Amino acid sequence: MANVSSLGAGSGLDLQGLLDKLMVVEREPLDRLNTQKTSYQSKVSALGTLTQKLETLQTAGKNLKPAVLQSALDKFASYKGVVADEKVASVTLGEGAISGSYALEVSQLAQAQKSRIDKNDISLGSSGQFEIAVGGQAPLSIDLSGVDSLTKLANAINQKDAGVSATVINDGSTQQLVLTGKEGQANAFTVGGTGVGGAAAVKIQDAQDAKFRLDGIDITSASNTVKDVATGVTLDLKATNVGSPTNVSVSVDYGDKLKTELENFVNAFNSTIDSVKSLGKYDADNPQSTGALNGNRVLRETQTALRDLVFQESNIQNQNGGKMTLSNLGITFNKEGKLELDSDKLAAAIKDNPSNVASFAAEMGGRFNTGLDKLVGFDGSIKNVEASMQSSITRLDERVESMTAKLLKVEERYRTQFSALDSLVTKMNSTSNYLAQQLASITANK
Repeated sequence: MANVSSLGAGSGLDLQGLLDKLMVVEREPLDRLNTQKTSYQSKVSALGTLTQKLETLQTAGKNLKPAVLQSALDKFASYKGVVADEKVASVTLGEGAISGSYALEVSQLAQAQKSRIDKNDISLGSSGQFEIAVGGQAPLSIDLSGVDSLTKLANAINQKDAGVSATVINDGSTQQLVLTGKEGQANAFTVGGTGVGGAAAVKIQDAQDAKFRLDGIDITSASNTVKDVATGVTLDLKATNVGSPTNVSVSVDYGDKLKTELENFVNAFNSTIDSVKSLGKYDADNPQSTGALNGNRVLRETQTALRDLVFQESNIQNQNGGKMTLSNLGITFNKEGKLELDSDKLAAAIKDNPSNVASFAAEMGGRFNTGLDKLVGFDGSIKNVEASMQSSITRLDERVESMTAKLLKVEERYRTQFSALDSLVTKMNSTSNYLAQQLASITANK
């Protein structure tokens, strides 16, 4: 069989060129399939871009929603607490905190009991028992028969998790077992048992509660960390200040978080609008730049959904008794169809009625979070269209594979035929040349 380089070499005919032209024609149906496949792939890629933009917008909407059992106002609350004398206490704030100030006077800090026992007062390795009773409860008992060192005893106590921790200290002449309870008078403990000397345990520090006064109200706490001493306010007591009350101030701000989340929403919305315009554009002068989703129904559905979600009537009332709109938050549309946020107007709206602004933002966020599911959710329009296109691409791949195999056979058939033609013409040329030589020889001999 003649190869590509030798096809037509014997006859002098451009059989390879003829074969190439024939195969261009034969491949036209395959080229159309590949063009169709490329078009589908471009659309799938464009749908991926659109989905990404819409999911970002959906997330921005979701971030405007409060959590379950959380109010819209609490969602955007930013708390700040300050103790005038930081040596006395520190303050942390949580949900529900209310702006205000409190006078704090600490008379006693909570502390844990500490006791020590000399090694020589414990019958290590004996059949005796080592007992610790916390808060008047039944004692924890450790059998000393298998405990021949203070370190092993300390480990045994710590493994019991009885509310007392143990460590071993070497004072240079002997070892001491030091026991430490938990803060609060109720966590005081006693040490005894048949393996311990009667008065062996020596108290280093008594257990006691914290005592303090907040705005003239006496309060007792088993811990120096006092949670919800006022709604959403936790104090961490550090030192006493009898006779010199310090001020604890609490402030709540809603503006920063509201502004940040609304800016994120506006940016995500505008980015989506830019993407929709780019993917759906049409340029008669330059068709190559036409968007991959120009004329596609899912793009029109997206545009309709965004418009409906933005302009859907709110259930939140404005200051005049009407329904709130984006403009009440300082958010308006520009001539390009994108949103613009006026920070000054938003700040003024939050100052006038932070609850209404937060509720409107939460309502809008929830609307977008739910509404966009119809496009990008598991069974959303875009997902369904994308799945359909992927199926079409798969079918086209199968047709391309089948047609490519057929074209290889067609080309091989042409090549075989042209090789035979090349051989035939070569023989005819050889015969022609021979006859010409013979005729020339006869003529020359006359």
